[in-house]
Amino acid sequence: MSTPAAAEPSPFLLPPAPEALEVERERVRLRPFVEADLEAMAVYRGDAEVCRFLPFEPQSPDDIRRRIGHLFGRTSLHGENAGVVLVIEGVSDAEVIGDLVLFHVDTAAGSAEIGWVVSPAASGRGLATEAVRALIDTAFSVYGLRRLVARIDAENTRSAALAERLGMRREAHLVENEWFKGRWSDELDYAVLAREWRLDDAGGDAGE
Repeated sequence: MSTPAAAEPSPFLLPPAPEALEVERERVRLRPFVEADLEAMAVYRGDAEVCRFLPFEPQSPDDIRRRIGHLFGRTSLHGENAGVVLVIEGVSDAEVIGDLVLFHVDTAAGSAEIGWVVSPAASGRGLATEAVRALIDTAFSVYGLRRLVARIDAENTRSAALAERLGMRREAHLVENEWFKGRWSDELDYAVLAREWRLDDAGGDAGE
């Protein structure tokens, strides 16, 4: 009886993390979130409508600290339960208008999940699109990842439209795959590869 061949190891190696991180675009700046950001984050994360499609109820500063406080100032994707949370600041006024996350890292596959939470006060000006584009740029060029995924509730049409504006590919529509906030929810899975992003670098900032 033959012995099964050992699985070939992945050729992907996660590069060293940056010691510091600040990403600036025309209107937004991304930087690691710190404790001083909690009050500003709680303004929009405390909004029930903002949290409608998010995996938590409206949050206070203490709720945010308990949930993601272990990621204060973090810039590394190495280690167990690794992740990076970046706040979105307006370049003109340094006001915190949202936050982004890079998490669920698979170091063998070179993949990670991205997510975003943006204040309604920032909607309609293309700021969310600009910020998420900057996150994708950073995930590929700074962190050296090769694949990103966004998992979006099918009823969250604004986030799905944002992913499509950025050129992410819709790879799956999971029907009633999860009991979520009192209903069986559908999930849309979007993805993009680093080689696709370099070739395409998805278009304009119109809309959300």
